[in-house]
Amino acid sequence: MKLTDLKWTDVAALPRSTPIVIPIAALEQHGRHMPLFTDSMLCGEIIRRVSEKVGDRVLFTPMMWLGNSEHHLDFAGTMSAAPRVYLDLLRDMVENFLFHNFTRIVLVNGHGGNIVPSQQAVFELRQKYRERSDLCLIATTYWTLGGKPHEQDKSIKQQQMGHACEWETSMMLRINPHLVGDLSKVQPVEFGGAFEPAHRGWITKDRTEPGHIGDPRHATAEKGEVIFRTLSADVINLLEKVLAWDGKSWK
Repeated sequence: MKLTDLKWTDVAALPRSTPIVIPIAALEQHGRHMPLFTDSMLCGEIIRRVSEKVGDRVLFTPMMWLGNSEHHLDFAGTMSAAPRVYLDLLRDMVENFLFHNFTRIVLVNGHGGNIVPSQQAVFELRQKYRERSDLCLIATTYWTLGGKPHEQDKSIKQQQMGHACEWETSMMLRINPHLVGDLSKVQPVEFGGAFEPAHRGWITKDRTEPGHIGDPRHATAEKGEVIFRTLSADVINLLEKVLAWDGKSWK
């Protein structure tokens, strides 16, 4: 069910164990061949598919399209909330529901730069409400839940999410092909692995001149459907676990 369709009295009447899903994404550069709103459109399609399966058992808020995209600011059109501002924004959105005693809140993320802030937000809120034993506060990113599209379709060459890459470009070809540019003019950009498994601070232009990371030339709408189906199933599985949670155990 959609928060936007409800009256405040409808929300007040919901069981406080109803899972609340807050989708978060971004508006930022996606190379020379993909639209700025890619992350929000793709995450929105994941949420649409998920909501059709879980129905009225879960409450979905509108997409928060503004993300932590500071590392993309060298590319025109990118919009970003500074990291600490964004962290506070996420905390506030979750806390709106904690104020009304909802106990199961899930941030479903569709942008890499939001991963750390979303995890930190739920971590900090759990500390703030440490006297509570009934809270299930979760931050997840839809492509990190274990699904492996390349095992479902052997023609998918990429084995991880990149940026405006084979995966994202395929997904956009599936839902909005008219927004994808000429892939014949795109060259691959290697993922790289500088200093891994340590983490090196970076901005996007450190890694890529055109803005994408990966090889979008292999993208097809058919692959996009496989990727959507696989990653949506992961989110559905997660929400089923949240729905089935006994309200107290550590799982």
